[in-house]
Amino acid sequence: MKVSVIIPAAGSGQRFGEAKQFKQLAGRPLFFHTIIPFLQSDKIQEIILVVPRDEVENVHRDVISMSAGKPIQVVAGGERRQDSVKNGVNAIDTQSTLVCIHDAARPFVTEDLIRDSVAACEKADGAVVALPSKDTVKFSENGTIEKTIDRQKIWLAQTPQTFQKDKLIKALNNADSLNLNGTDESFLMEAMGYKIKLVEGHPENFKVTTSEDWVRAEELCSRRTKGTA
Repeated sequence: MKVSVIIPAAGSGQRFGEAKQFKQLAGRPLFFHTIIPFLQSDKIQEIILVVPRDEVENVHRDVISMSAGKPIQVVAGGERRQDSVKNGVNAIDTQSTLVCIHDAARPFVTEDLIRDSVAACEKADGAVVALPSKDTVKFSENGTIEKTIDRQKIWLAQTPQTFQKDKLIKALNNADSLNLNGTDESFLMEAMGYKIKLVEGHPENFKVTTSEDWVRAEELCSRRTKGTA
C-alpha cells in the first residue's frame, strides 16, 4: 500500500486568537513538530501540507529543507476543513491507495499511532484514532440533562484518521452534493455507511485549541527535551 498524509493547516485560529499552526513552539512553528513523525514513519510515502493561499510559497520554502528525501507538497486550503482536505486529495500521488489525515495542531502524534491507523484499514474502509471516555456523559438540550449515555460506548475522536482513498473521494463528493459539513472526515465516511474502525489513541495526542493547551504543549516539549516525559 502507498499511503499519503494530508495535514490541514489552513485554519484562521479564530478560537485560539491567531493562526496557531505558525506560532513558535520550542523554536519552530507548531506544524513542523507535527510533520516530523510522518517524515520518520516508514508507513507514509508522501506528505501534503494544506495552508492558507498566501502562505503557500513561504511554507514550501521552509519545509523543503526538512523533507529528508520524502516528497512534501504544499497546497492552498479551502473555505472549510473538508474543502482543504479535498484540495489535498486532488494533489496526492495517483498510486496512493490510503489517505491519512492529521490535524496540524496535534504536534505529539507518534509513529505507533500512525502505524496502527494504517494497519486497521486492512480490514475496514477507514480507521480513527480515539480515546475511550473516562467521564460520565450527559446528553443535554437547553441546559437541562435529558439522559445519561453509557460512557463505555463513547469515544473521543483524535487524528490521524486513515481511509481508503477511493471511498474518501466518494464521501467528499457526496458531502458536496448534499451540502454536508463535517467536523472530521470520519463523519463524511459514516454518512456513506462505510465501516470505520477505532484505534486507541494517547492522551498526549491532544489538539492545541486554547491558550491552556498551548501551555500544556510547551510543558510537554520542555519535559521531552529534558528527558523526563
